[in-house]
Amino acid sequence: MTKARLTALGLGIASAVLALLAAFLITSLVLLAAGDPVGDVWGQLLSWPETRNWTNIVNNATVLYLSGLAVAVGFRMNLFNIGVDGQYRVAAFTAAVVAGEAWLPGYLNTALAIVCAMAVGAIWAGIAGVLRATRGVSEVISTIMLNFIATGLVAYLLRQVAVREEGSNQIGTKQIPEGSRIGGIPFGDYTIYGFILIAAVAGFAFWFVLNRTRFGFDLRATGRSTTAAVASGISVKKMTIAAMMISGAVAGLVGLPILFGDAYTYGSTFQSGLGFAGIAIALLGRNNPIGIAFGALLFAYLDEQSNPLQILVGVSPDIVAITQGVIVLTVVISYELVRRYGVRLEQREVARALATSRTDEPEEVKS
Repeated sequence: MTKARLTALGLGIASAVLALLAAFLITSLVLLAAGDPVGDVWGQLLSWPETRNWTNIVNNATVLYLSGLAVAVGFRMNLFNIGVDGQYRVAAFTAAVVAGEAWLPGYLNTALAIVCAMAVGAIWAGIAGVLRATRGVSEVISTIMLNFIATGLVAYLLRQVAVREEGSNQIGTKQIPEGSRIGGIPFGDYTIYGFILIAAVAGFAFWFVLNRTRFGFDLRATGRSTTAAVASGISVKKMTIAAMMISGAVAGLVGLPILFGDAYTYGSTFQSGLGFAGIAIALLGRNNPIGIAFGALLFAYLDEQSNPLQILVGVSPDIVAITQGVIVLTVVISYELVRRYGVRLEQREVARALATSRTDEPEEVKS
Protein backbone atom coordinates (compact mmCIF):
# COMPACT_ATOMS: atom_id res chain seq x y z
CA MET A 1 0.00 0.00 0.00
CA THR A 2 1.44 3.39 -1.00
CA LYS A 3 2.07 6.22 1.42
CA ALA A 4 -0.76 8.24 -0.13
CA ARG A 5 -3.27 5.42 0.41
CA LEU A 6 -2.10 4.89 3.97
CA THR A 7 -2.53 8.61 4.64
CA ALA A 8 -6.02 8.59 3.10
CA LEU A 9 -6.99 5.52 5.14
CA GLY A 10 -5.66 7.09 8.33
CA LEU A 11 -7.52 10.33 7.69
CA GLY A 12 -10.74 8.41 7.00
CA ILE A 13 -10.45 6.49 10.28
CA ALA A 14 -9.53 9.66 12.15
CA SER A 15 -12.59 11.51 10.84
CA ALA A 16 -14.92 8.69 11.90
CA VAL A 17 -13.39 8.47 15.38
CA LEU A 18 -13.54 12.26 15.76
CA ALA A 19 -17.20 12.28 14.76
CA LEU A 20 -18.15 9.53 17.22
CA LEU A 21 -16.27 11.19 20.09
CA ALA A 22 -17.94 14.53 19.34
CA ALA A 23 -21.37 12.85 19.17
CA PHE A 24 -20.68 11.13 22.53
CA LEU A 25 -19.73 14.43 24.16
CA ILE A 26 -22.67 16.42 22.74
CA THR A 27 -25.21 13.73 23.65
CA SER A 28 -23.79 13.61 27.18
CA LEU A 29 -24.24 17.36 27.48
CA VAL A 30 -27.87 17.03 26.32
CA LEU A 31 -28.46 14.36 28.99
CA LEU A 32 -26.89 16.56 31.66
CA ALA A 33 -29.03 19.53 30.63
CA ALA A 34 -32.15 17.34 30.87
CA GLY A 35 -31.13 16.02 34.28
CA ASP A 36 -30.88 12.41 33.09
CA PRO A 37 -28.31 9.90 34.42
CA VAL A 38 -25.52 10.01 31.82
CA GLY A 39 -23.65 6.98 33.12
CA ASP A 40 -26.75 4.76 33.24
CA VAL A 41 -27.81 5.76 29.71
CA TRP A 42 -24.41 5.00 28.18
CA GLY A 43 -24.15 1.86 30.29
CA GLN A 44 -27.35 0.56 28.68
CA LEU A 45 -26.51 1.70 25.16
CA LEU A 46 -23.00 0.23 25.29
CA SER A 47 -23.91 -3.03 27.04
CA TRP A 48 -23.32 -6.27 25.13
CA PRO A 49 -26.54 -7.37 23.38
CA GLU A 50 -27.98 -10.84 23.84
CA THR A 51 -28.45 -13.27 20.95
CA ARG A 52 -32.02 -12.14 20.37
CA ASN A 53 -30.91 -8.52 20.25
CA TRP A 54 -28.07 -9.30 17.86
CA THR A 55 -30.54 -10.99 15.55
CA ASN A 56 -32.74 -7.90 15.53
CA ILE A 57 -29.68 -5.68 14.97
CA VAL A 58 -28.47 -7.66 11.94
CA ASN A 59 -31.96 -7.90 10.45
CA ASN A 60 -32.60 -4.18 10.87
CA ALA A 61 -29.11 -3.37 9.54
CA THR A 62 -29.83 -5.41 6.40
CA VAL A 63 -32.81 -3.20 5.59
CA LEU A 64 -30.97 0.02 6.46
CA TYR A 65 -27.97 -1.07 4.38
CA LEU A 66 -30.08 -1.35 1.24
CA SER A 67 -31.63 2.03 1.99
CA GLY A 68 -28.17 3.57 2.37
CA LEU A 69 -26.98 2.01 -0.91
CA ALA A 70 -29.97 3.45 -2.76
CA VAL A 71 -29.23 6.95 -1.50
CA ALA A 72 -25.49 6.56 -2.16
CA VAL A 73 -26.05 5.88 -5.86
CA GLY A 74 -27.66 9.29 -6.19
CA PHE A 75 -25.00 10.96 -4.05
CA ARG A 76 -22.22 9.67 -6.33
CA MET A 77 -23.98 11.44 -9.19
CA ASN A 78 -24.45 14.56 -7.02
CA LEU A 79 -28.19 13.84 -6.85
CA PHE A 80 -30.16 13.97 -3.59
CA ASN A 81 -32.71 11.16 -3.77
CA ILE A 82 -35.04 11.78 -0.82
CA GLY A 83 -37.67 9.59 -2.46
CA VAL A 84 -36.38 6.20 -1.29
CA ASP A 85 -39.25 6.03 1.20
CA GLY A 86 -41.86 6.27 -1.53
CA GLN A 87 -39.92 4.09 -3.95
CA TYR A 88 -39.63 1.16 -1.56
CA ARG A 89 -43.32 1.43 -0.63
CA VAL A 90 -44.58 1.03 -4.19
CA ALA A 91 -41.93 -1.62 -4.86
CA ALA A 92 -42.74 -3.69 -1.75
CA PHE A 93 -46.45 -3.49 -2.51
CA THR A 94 -45.83 -4.65 -6.08
CA ALA A 95 -43.64 -7.53 -4.90
CA ALA A 96 -46.28 -8.59 -2.39
CA VAL A 97 -49.02 -8.64 -5.01
CA VAL A 98 -46.91 -10.50 -7.58
CA ALA A 99 -45.59 -13.05 -5.08
CA GLY A 100 -49.03 -13.51 -3.56
CA GLU A 101 -50.55 -14.43 -6.92
CA ALA A 102 -47.97 -17.24 -7.27
CA TRP A 103 -47.89 -17.20 -11.08
CA LEU A 104 -44.65 -19.19 -10.98
CA PRO A 105 -43.58 -22.02 -8.68
CA GLY A 106 -41.18 -21.71 -5.75
CA TYR A 107 -38.22 -19.38 -6.00
CA LEU A 108 -39.04 -18.50 -9.60
CA ASN A 109 -42.01 -16.69 -8.12
CA THR A 110 -39.65 -14.96 -5.65
CA ALA A 111 -37.28 -13.92 -8.43
CA LEU A 112 -40.16 -12.52 -10.49
CA ALA A 113 -41.41 -10.50 -7.53
CA ILE A 114 -37.92 -9.08 -6.85
CA VAL A 115 -37.45 -8.09 -10.50
CA CYS A 116 -40.87 -6.44 -10.56
CA ALA A 117 -40.10 -4.55 -7.33
CA MET A 118 -36.82 -3.24 -8.73
CA ALA A 119 -38.49 -2.26 -12.01
CA VAL A 120 -41.28 -0.36 -10.25
CA GLY A 121 -38.78 1.36 -7.95
CA ALA A 122 -36.67 2.36 -10.97
CA ILE A 123 -39.68 3.74 -12.84
CA TRP A 124 -40.89 5.70 -9.81
CA ALA A 125 -37.46 7.26 -9.29
CA GLY A 126 -37.08 7.75 -13.03
CA ILE A 127 -39.95 10.26 -12.95
CA ALA A 128 -37.80 12.58 -10.84
CA GLY A 129 -34.82 11.86 -13.09
CA VAL A 130 -36.72 12.84 -16.24
CA LEU A 131 -38.03 16.01 -14.61
CA ARG A 132 -34.48 16.95 -13.56
CA ALA A 133 -32.95 16.15 -16.96
CA THR A 134 -35.59 17.71 -19.20
CA ARG A 135 -37.10 20.52 -17.11
CA GLY A 136 -34.44 21.26 -14.51
CA VAL A 137 -36.79 20.40 -11.63
CA SER A 138 -34.87 19.80 -8.40
CA GLU A 139 -34.89 16.11 -7.53
CA VAL A 140 -35.24 17.11 -3.86
CA ILE A 141 -38.63 18.71 -4.50
CA SER A 142 -39.89 16.10 -6.95
CA THR A 143 -38.91 13.09 -4.82
CA ILE A 144 -40.52 14.58 -1.71
CA MET A 145 -43.75 15.11 -3.65
CA LEU A 146 -43.52 11.60 -5.11
CA ASN A 147 -43.26 10.23 -1.55
CA PHE A 148 -46.67 11.65 -0.70
CA ILE A 149 -48.12 10.41 -3.98
CA ALA A 150 -46.68 6.94 -3.37
CA THR A 151 -48.21 6.80 0.11
CA GLY A 152 -51.66 7.72 -1.18
CA LEU A 153 -51.41 5.47 -4.24
CA VAL A 154 -50.36 2.41 -2.27
CA ALA A 155 -53.09 3.02 0.31
CA TYR A 156 -55.69 3.21 -2.47
CA LEU A 157 -54.43 0.13 -4.32
CA LEU A 158 -54.15 -1.82 -1.08
CA ARG A 159 -57.85 -1.33 -0.45
CA GLN A 160 -58.58 -2.68 -3.93
CA VAL A 161 -56.61 -5.92 -3.58
CA ALA A 162 -56.56 -6.42 0.18
CA VAL A 163 -57.63 -9.58 1.93
CA ARG A 164 -59.31 -8.86 5.25
CA GLU A 165 -58.68 -11.11 8.23
CA GLU A 166 -61.86 -12.14 10.01
CA GLY A 167 -62.22 -10.35 13.33
CA SER A 168 -59.40 -7.87 12.57
CA ASN A 169 -59.30 -4.31 11.30
CA GLN A 170 -55.99 -4.89 9.54
CA ILE A 171 -55.88 -5.41 5.82
CA GLY A 172 -53.13 -6.81 3.61
CA THR A 173 -52.29 -8.51 0.35
CA LYS A 174 -52.44 -12.27 -0.14
CA GLN A 175 -49.95 -14.28 1.88
CA ILE A 176 -46.79 -15.24 0.01
CA PRO A 177 -46.74 -19.04 -0.46
CA GLU A 178 -44.30 -20.91 1.78
CA GLY A 179 -42.32 -22.14 -1.21
CA SER A 180 -41.61 -18.56 -2.29
CA ARG A 181 -40.46 -17.28 1.07
CA ILE A 182 -36.74 -16.69 1.61
CA GLY A 183 -35.50 -18.92 4.40
CA GLY A 184 -33.50 -17.46 7.24
CA ILE A 185 -30.00 -18.21 8.55
CA PRO A 186 -30.03 -19.87 12.01
CA PHE A 187 -28.38 -17.78 14.73
CA GLY A 188 -28.72 -19.51 18.05
CA ASP A 189 -32.43 -19.95 18.68
CA TYR A 190 -33.26 -17.14 16.28
CA THR A 191 -33.11 -16.51 12.54
CA ILE A 192 -31.37 -13.85 10.45
CA TYR A 193 -33.02 -12.74 7.21
CA GLY A 194 -31.78 -14.83 4.30
CA PHE A 195 -32.10 -11.67 2.22
CA ILE A 196 -28.82 -10.54 3.80
CA LEU A 197 -27.03 -12.51 1.07
CA ILE A 198 -28.84 -10.54 -1.64
CA ALA A 199 -27.96 -7.31 0.20
CA ALA A 200 -24.28 -8.35 0.16
CA VAL A 201 -24.49 -9.00 -3.59
CA ALA A 202 -26.09 -5.59 -4.07
CA GLY A 203 -23.22 -3.97 -2.15
CA PHE A 204 -20.61 -5.75 -4.28
CA ALA A 205 -22.46 -4.79 -7.46
CA PHE A 206 -22.53 -1.17 -6.28
CA TRP A 207 -18.74 -1.18 -5.77
CA PHE A 208 -17.97 -3.03 -9.00
CA VAL A 209 -20.18 -0.93 -11.28
CA LEU A 210 -18.99 2.39 -9.87
CA ASN A 211 -15.28 1.55 -9.67
CA ARG A 212 -14.63 -1.04 -12.38
CA THR A 213 -16.86 -0.10 -15.32
CA ARG A 214 -16.98 2.69 -17.89
CA PHE A 215 -20.54 3.51 -16.86
CA GLY A 216 -19.44 3.96 -13.24
CA PHE A 217 -16.59 6.22 -14.31
CA ASP A 218 -18.97 8.33 -16.40
CA LEU A 219 -21.40 8.55 -13.49
CA ARG A 220 -18.73 9.66 -11.03
CA ALA A 221 -17.22 12.10 -13.52
CA THR A 222 -20.61 13.66 -14.20
CA GLY A 223 -21.26 14.00 -10.47
CA ARG A 224 -17.98 15.83 -9.95
CA SER A 225 -18.20 18.18 -12.92
CA THR A 226 -20.95 18.35 -15.52
CA THR A 227 -18.82 20.72 -17.60
CA ALA A 228 -15.97 18.23 -17.79
CA ALA A 229 -18.43 15.43 -18.51
CA VAL A 230 -19.93 17.30 -21.47
CA ALA A 231 -16.42 18.05 -22.77
CA SER A 232 -15.70 14.30 -22.61
CA GLY A 233 -18.77 13.47 -24.66
CA ILE A 234 -20.91 12.20 -21.77
CA SER A 235 -24.65 12.85 -21.98
CA VAL A 236 -25.51 14.48 -18.66
CA LYS A 237 -29.25 14.00 -19.24
CA LYS A 238 -28.89 10.27 -19.84
CA MET A 239 -26.63 9.86 -16.82
CA THR A 240 -29.06 11.78 -14.61
CA ILE A 241 -31.98 9.57 -15.60
CA ALA A 242 -29.88 6.40 -15.38
CA ALA A 243 -28.54 7.28 -11.92
CA MET A 244 -32.01 8.00 -10.55
CA MET A 245 -33.41 4.79 -12.01
CA ILE A 246 -30.58 2.68 -10.57
CA SER A 247 -31.09 4.39 -7.21
CA GLY A 248 -34.79 3.58 -7.43
CA ALA A 249 -34.08 -0.04 -8.40
CA VAL A 250 -31.93 -0.50 -5.29
CA ALA A 251 -34.62 1.26 -3.25
CA GLY A 252 -37.03 -1.36 -4.54
CA LEU A 253 -35.12 -3.95 -2.48
CA VAL A 254 -35.41 -2.10 0.84
CA GLY A 255 -38.70 -3.56 2.06
CA LEU A 256 -38.14 -7.07 0.67
CA PRO A 257 -36.15 -8.55 3.60
CA ILE A 258 -39.15 -7.85 5.81
CA LEU A 259 -41.65 -8.99 3.18
CA PHE A 260 -40.00 -12.32 2.32
CA GLY A 261 -38.43 -13.03 5.70
CA ASP A 262 -41.04 -11.98 8.26
CA ALA A 263 -44.30 -10.31 7.20
CA TYR A 264 -45.13 -12.38 4.06
CA THR A 265 -47.76 -9.80 3.17
CA TYR A 266 -47.98 -6.05 2.61
CA GLY A 267 -50.52 -4.48 4.92
CA SER A 268 -51.45 -1.25 6.63
CA THR A 269 -48.89 -1.96 9.38
CA PHE A 270 -45.93 -2.53 7.05
CA GLN A 271 -42.83 -0.77 8.41
CA SER A 272 -42.41 2.82 7.18
CA GLY A 273 -39.71 5.49 7.38
CA LEU A 274 -36.88 3.26 6.19
CA GLY A 275 -35.91 5.55 3.31
CA PHE A 276 -35.04 8.60 5.39
CA ALA A 277 -32.65 6.66 7.61
CA GLY A 278 -30.72 5.71 4.48
CA ILE A 279 -29.76 9.35 3.90
CA ALA A 280 -27.97 9.55 7.25
CA ILE A 281 -26.36 6.14 6.78
CA ALA A 282 -25.05 7.01 3.31
CA LEU A 283 -23.52 10.20 4.72
CA LEU A 284 -22.02 8.30 7.62
CA GLY A 285 -20.56 5.66 5.30
CA ARG A 286 -19.26 8.25 2.81
CA ASN A 287 -21.07 6.44 -0.03
CA ASN A 288 -18.76 3.45 0.34
CA PRO A 289 -20.46 0.02 0.57
CA ILE A 290 -18.29 -1.07 3.51
CA GLY A 291 -18.73 2.26 5.28
CA ILE A 292 -22.49 2.07 4.71
CA ALA A 293 -22.51 -1.41 6.27
CA PHE A 294 -20.84 -0.08 9.43
CA GLY A 295 -23.24 2.87 9.48
CA ALA A 296 -26.25 0.58 9.15
CA LEU A 297 -24.99 -1.65 11.97
CA LEU A 298 -24.39 1.39 14.19
CA PHE A 299 -27.89 2.77 13.64
CA ALA A 300 -29.49 -0.65 14.09
CA TYR A 301 -27.45 -1.21 17.26
CA LEU A 302 -28.55 2.11 18.77
CA ASP A 303 -32.19 1.46 17.84
CA GLU A 304 -32.15 -1.97 19.48
CA GLN A 305 -30.32 -0.89 22.62
CA SER A 306 -32.67 2.05 23.15
CA ASN A 307 -35.78 -0.10 23.53
CA PRO A 308 -35.42 -0.80 27.28
CA LEU A 309 -34.12 2.67 28.17
CA GLN A 310 -37.43 3.95 29.53
CA ILE A 311 -38.03 0.83 31.64
CA LEU A 312 -34.51 0.28 33.00
CA VAL A 313 -33.17 3.83 33.20
CA GLY A 314 -36.27 6.01 33.08
CA VAL A 315 -35.06 7.92 30.01
CA SER A 316 -37.01 8.33 26.79
CA PRO A 317 -35.59 6.24 23.91
CA ASP A 318 -35.87 9.39 21.79
CA ILE A 319 -32.39 10.23 23.06
CA VAL A 320 -31.15 7.75 20.44
CA ALA A 321 -32.76 9.81 17.68
CA ILE A 322 -30.86 12.81 19.05
CA THR A 323 -27.65 10.77 19.12
CA GLN A 324 -28.13 9.60 15.53
CA GLY A 325 -28.78 13.14 14.35
CA VAL A 326 -25.73 14.44 16.19
CA ILE A 327 -23.61 11.66 14.67
CA VAL A 328 -24.62 12.74 11.17
CA LEU A 329 -23.83 16.40 11.88
CA THR A 330 -20.49 15.63 13.48
CA VAL A 331 -19.61 13.27 10.64
CA VAL A 332 -20.18 15.97 8.05
CA ILE A 333 -18.16 18.51 10.06
CA SER A 334 -15.31 16.15 10.95
CA TYR A 335 -15.00 14.87 7.37
CA GLU A 336 -14.68 18.44 6.14
CA LEU A 337 -12.09 19.31 8.79
CA VAL A 338 -10.07 16.19 8.02
CA ARG A 339 -10.40 16.81 4.27
CA ARG A 340 -8.95 20.31 4.66
CA TYR A 341 -6.15 18.93 6.77
CA GLY A 342 -5.44 16.34 4.07
CA VAL A 343 -5.31 19.07 1.42
CA ARG A 344 -2.76 20.97 3.52
CA LEU A 345 -0.65 17.82 3.85
CA GLU A 346 -0.72 17.34 0.07
CA GLN A 347 0.27 20.96 -0.51
CA ARG A 348 3.20 20.65 1.90
CA GLU A 349 4.30 17.41 0.20
CA VAL A 350 4.17 19.02 -3.24
CA ALA A 351 6.08 22.07 -2.00
CA ARG A 352 8.71 19.84 -0.41
CA ALA A 353 9.06 17.80 -3.61
CA LEU A 354 9.43 20.96 -5.72
CA ALA A 355 12.03 22.36 -3.33
CA THR A 356 13.99 19.11 -3.42
CA SER A 357 13.95 18.94 -7.22
CA ARG A 358 15.04 22.56 -7.37
CA THR A 359 18.07 21.99 -5.16
CA ASP A 360 19.04 18.91 -7.20
CA GLU A 361 19.21 20.86 -10.48
CA PRO A 362 22.68 21.63 -11.93
CA GLU A 363 23.95 25.17 -11.39
CA GLU A 364 23.86 26.02 -15.11
CA VAL A 365 20.17 25.03 -15.27
CA LYS A 366 19.31 27.23 -12.26
CA SER A 367 21.05 30.21 -13.82
